[in-house]
Amino acid sequence: MSRPENNGTALHIDTSKPHPARMYDWFLGGKDNYPVDEAMGRQMLAVEPSVPVMAKVNRAFMHRATRWLSDQGIRQFLDIGTGIPTEPNLHQVAQQAAPATRVVYCDNDPIVLAHAEALLSGTPEGTIDYVQADARDVDSILEHSGRTLDLSRPVALSLISLLHFVSDEGGAYELVSRLTDVLAPGSYVVISHLTADFHPEAARKVDEMYKANTLTLAPRNRAQFAAFFDGLEIVEPGIVAAEAWHPELGEPIPGQDDIVSAGYVAVGRKL
Repeated sequence: MSRPENNGTALHIDTSKPHPARMYDWFLGGKDNYPVDEAMGRQMLAVEPSVPVMAKVNRAFMHRATRWLSDQGIRQFLDIGTGIPTEPNLHQVAQQAAPATRVVYCDNDPIVLAHAEALLSGTPEGTIDYVQADARDVDSILEHSGRTLDLSRPVALSLISLLHFVSDEGGAYELVSRLTDVLAPGSYVVISHLTADFHPEAARKVDEMYKANTLTLAPRNRAQFAAFFDGLEIVEPGIVAAEAWHPELGEPIPGQDDIVSAGYVAVGRKL
């Protein structure tokens, strides 16, 4: 793996307010979080005790989608909003299936950069790189990822639990459109996204918590989620809850039972 680039961003971790990636890490049982993240996480648990299981269900979807894409012959992945590395991370799943797979991770959280070089080590045959950039800085992402990925060949664009942190006004649809436009035919777009459709009252309370902490949260309904795939062919089984996407490709999650996840997922193919 080449040395992660921070594009001039100072490595300063703001622990004065909770951060979604660090809360997600806490829900998954990680240690790269701070008391402020745990405090808000516990507030969310009081509203919806199943949030940690939902986080694991979402992560498991990423694993299954990556395996499925590897089976389709995809050997390049661009993962934007990767979050704090966990075991197994996307590159580990992909390179287990095909050791020569090339992966570029992108995130703007300094804590991800702090751990990227130590944690993102892959196979000798493959290549991994990390770009420190905001998801909306499409030009920078493409410039740096183009050093590792051949964008003239199919790429899997992975946007896991990212877009509900970008408002419509903040350019959520534009960033997906711009990234998709440069992908070669045969590429795929993988998205998981928070919705209020499944747990409306809990979603309302969580939204209030985010606003109280000056954090952006934009849960979208099914139609709004589907709009991210305009111009793409959505593969089977279509737009579904995270646990319903090819469950046969993964392992059961302890504690899942009949819990419905908090988000929609889908995989679209560029024709």
